[in-house]
Amino acid sequence: MATNGRSTRTSRRTRERRTQQLFREIGACRSPELREELLAEVVEANLDLCESLARRYANRGLEQDDLMQVASESLVAAVHRYRPDKGEFAAFAIPTITGGLKRYFRDFGWVVRPPRRVQELRARTAAHRGVAEQSRQATLTLSELSEEMGVDERQLAECEGIGLSYRPLSLDAPSSGTDATLGQHLAAEDHDLEALPDILSVREAVAQLSRRDRLVLRWRFADGDTQSQIAQRLGVSQMQVSRILNRILSTMRGMLEPQGSAA
Repeated sequence: MATNGRSTRTSRRTRERRTQQLFREIGACRSPELREELLAEVVEANLDLCESLARRYANRGLEQDDLMQVASESLVAAVHRYRPDKGEFAAFAIPTITGGLKRYFRDFGWVVRPPRRVQELRARTAAHRGVAEQSRQATLTLSELSEEMGVDERQLAECEGIGLSYRPLSLDAPSSGTDATLGQHLAAEDHDLEALPDILSVREAVAQLSRRDRLVLRWRFADGDTQSQIAQRLGVSQMQVSRILNRILSTMRGMLEPQGSAA
């Protein structure tokens, strides 16, 4: 274990040295094209930060690839804002990446998004409960928590109930008192038929893309390749793949936007 710890620290020091060297080259660079290449190298050298931070939020209802995408975009922002006189790059970048992931969860992590006041009260309640129970070495009842915080008990109960909005019950969960699942009690709908107009519209839009763009879409959304795998196929960086995907999706949104909606 100690050897692994030393190896990790060595790897971090090596990454930081390489990062600082690249920033020195960037500071002396006068070519915009070369400067962009050096910035991309800084991003590539620090992608392990994104992977490490994104893994902390795994299995919370959001796709890991999406979390990695958010973390990578936050890393790019940190690279462009960083100045060597601000200290180590990792110490500067980690709060930026973590903040981006937290905002993403705040905005997209709810299946049914509760009001902001309920979200904020839930976070405050969890923090207060943790400190109070650690101090007392005992579990607080809702009534005790309400009295300590000066918050109506019904509001606290509402906060505790929004957990299902974040992690809903699976439709494969067993139904109480039966051998059936929850999903088997739901009425069936012909989703394929309902989605047919959208499918045809998407197919028409995809047909208008270039061959490379169609391949990128197929690799990412049909074959399930990661951005790193696509980058290897194309011979480009992962960040370039990210930009390509953003451009393709923006183009398709424009194609699929209903006529006259801009007015």
